[in-house]
Amino acid sequence: MIQSKKKIVLYQPQQVDESLGLPSSKDLLPLELLTISAYPLADGYEIEIIDGSLYSPEEAHRRVAEACEGAMMYATTGILGYMVTDGWLCSQQVKAKHPRLPMFIGGWFASVRPELQLSTGLYDAVVLSQGELTFRDLVQAVDAGEPLESVSGLALWRDGDVVKTEYRNIASWDEIIQVPWHLIDIEPYRAHQLRGNSAGDVLRMPSPRSYGSDREPYFGITYFSSYGCPEPCTFCCSPEVTNRRWKAMPADRMLDDLEELKERWDFDVVRFHDANFGVMEKRARDFSKGILDRDLGFHWNAFIETHSILRYKPETLDLLAESGMYIAEIGAEAGTDDMMKKIGKPIKGDDNIHAAMEMDKRGIRGSVTYIIGYPHEDADSMLATIDQCRRLHNAAPLASPTVWPYRPIPGTEMFKQAVELGYIPPSGLREWGSIGEYHLEETWPGKIPPHVQEARRMYQHHVTLDYGLARGKRGVWEKRAGRRLRDGSYLSKAGRMEARLFSLYSRVESKIIKRESVARTFIDPGHKTGTSGNKNSEASPDVMTSATLGK
Repeated sequence: MIQSKKKIVLYQPQQVDESLGLPSSKDLLPLELLTISAYPLADGYEIEIIDGSLYSPEEAHRRVAEACEGAMMYATTGILGYMVTDGWLCSQQVKAKHPRLPMFIGGWFASVRPELQLSTGLYDAVVLSQGELTFRDLVQAVDAGEPLESVSGLALWRDGDVVKTEYRNIASWDEIIQVPWHLIDIEPYRAHQLRGNSAGDVLRMPSPRSYGSDREPYFGITYFSSYGCPEPCTFCCSPEVTNRRWKAMPADRMLDDLEELKERWDFDVVRFHDANFGVMEKRARDFSKGILDRDLGFHWNAFIETHSILRYKPETLDLLAESGMYIAEIGAEAGTDDMMKKIGKPIKGDDNIHAAMEMDKRGIRGSVTYIIGYPHEDADSMLATIDQCRRLHNAAPLASPTVWPYRPIPGTEMFKQAVELGYIPPSGLREWGSIGEYHLEETWPGKIPPHVQEARRMYQHHVTLDYGLARGKRGVWEKRAGRRLRDGSYLSKAGRMEARLFSLYSRVESKIIKRESVARTFIDPGHKTGTSGNKNSEASPDVMTSATLGK
């Protein structure tokens, strides 16, 4: 045990540029920083975590720079999007004020593009992949003045190039000690979520009390119960970052932890931030049964794959619902067998529709995401995806299917394909931070045909009306939108005209009514990802249609 405390400052960058009026998720606790803090804290070091999402950028960066006075080291993290930019900007300020302070960065983006981080001269090393054990050893090496080359799992900058130390295997949860939850002051998160006007700037899942446009505030937290993902998806960086390893916390440990947090914080909702919560049916079943046996009394949502839902026993799915699961995030990804094969998904036909229907009939809302515009994907395939999304909308009334444009993500097989086809990726950290949102014109210019772009926009317009505004309010616009989604006529001249007229109406209304007085329409926050249906599909005829192009 170290006798004197030595301070480590950790910064969680902002998720979005809130100065642009973008909403951010105020339930996203700095989980990665909490988990890597456990060992150093147990060893006697002082840990200070600053979450940028709770402050303006200027205030957050000022607090970090001040906290680093007399500190032993500083570290930050981040995934693709504005976190990259904000982390870089904050680190610049820290380096300017404390030029001799050891500085480090981790997270999946830094893991797949360490050269971008190290070439800035800001960081002494990048922590690659899973960080808990690596960070423990890193802290000890820095404190002892040992060379960083002695620490496994790092990327270093030597003679203008990246040099990686010995590879570190993915650790099991029995090697990772209890998360030090007491480091978090939960009240700012609670206050942000529960204030009366939070619907205007807080991005969240629907309230468990209502599936409609009623944005009744609730207090939610995020939680990690597993690390990695076993799937081989070619558009996702997880295979490179985690080597397709999936390490899961046992159900009993999850339950003990969440029971303590429920007593400590009294939250309403747990949002699991696992990349793939539902890999093991027994764990999901034991967890659900434990919630009921312990009468924990919270709602929860998690990411679960289509093929996991379809192989689960009916009684397991029943338990999920009974235990309080109310949203299942489902990565549908594509609407054709051919594209599913190319992206590495073990899904065929209308499996996505069937999975959403299984959750729907148990009162669990499927937040279903699709992608269009993959490298080498043709217009017919993209339109098939949009059409499956529409048919799923009809077949599973609680579900909220959403289509996103493909975004080339570094560290993926498809990223290489995109570059070969002419995609020019950003060259610096500020530019990488600007591609965090899903816009058709942003990440894959010229690769999504204009008529497919329009199909996606029209679909999203009508589904927004039908789902976002229609619950409890079935006016003429909502009824027409629902009808066009059912019969596939949203691309007709009349459907396009209705979309334009309503858009005009919305713009005029927004100028008259103050923004904070209008409830935010919920479709899907989208943490990732968007026709003739498959001819061999076994879906019921009432949810099957032909391609929507030209209707």
